[in-house]
Amino acid sequence: MNEPTILVDEDGGVARITLNRPDRLNSFTAAMHAELREALDRVEGSARVVVLTGAGRGFCAGQDLNDRAVAPGQAVDLGETVEQSWNPLIRRLATMSQPVIARVNGVAAGAGANVALACDLVVAGRSARFIQSFANLGLIPDSGGSWHLPRLVGQARALGLALTAEPLPAEKAADWGLIWKCVDDEALDAEVDALARKLASLPPLGLAAIKRIVRTSGERTLDQELDLQRDEMRRLGFTEDYREGVAAFLEKRPATYRGC
Repeated sequence: MNEPTILVDEDGGVARITLNRPDRLNSFTAAMHAELREALDRVEGSARVVVLTGAGRGFCAGQDLNDRAVAPGQAVDLGETVEQSWNPLIRRLATMSQPVIARVNGVAAGAGANVALACDLVVAGRSARFIQSFANLGLIPDSGGSWHLPRLVGQARALGLALTAEPLPAEKAADWGLIWKCVDDEALDAEVDALARKLASLPPLGLAAIKRIVRTSGERTLDQELDLQRDEMRRLGFTEDYREGVAAFLEKRPATYRGC
């Protein structure tokens, strides 16, 4: 039997999803997209936090060009691949109620880099590199790249990354605000595990609301945002988790959140 291209491990409210084609730097095929969709379906109802990472020496090299099975010079509808596979994945990561952490080990290139940027928090090892490699093939940064890049680092840096396709080291990516944190390679697992455990221990309804309101804030005016903040505070203030959090604080004990 062929080894699965997606590995899933759930423990303590944390689902770890591993892209598992290390011999191809975890580049995606259509079958791999299908397996990842199934994995996300499986964990969305059970996990409080999702960690996405890659097996071997890289996070993800984007699209596996061999999977399209076209002869050199033959035309191929790239829009179909984007519409059927990459766009649904980016939308899914952005709208899942759980926080999604990208654990970036090694190279994240092309659509692979932009999958990482679509996650809520990106923690990268110091040897990691982010490469917007599309210009080398005469393409544009898809998989959300042209949307995320200028919002995260500004237009000048976004254009520099996209036009030159130069690798961006993880440390500089963190300095620029492209990712949450860069750590030494040997500390990557401990850092991601600690972050995932912390998020899994917090009130899930509140985390889901934070994710939703921050990700959609650009759609609203300040007045609309203030009104939404009022409505969300009212809704969350009536939850059992909020009452538990206040009680635990006053009683000086750890809180236990149930997501209701």
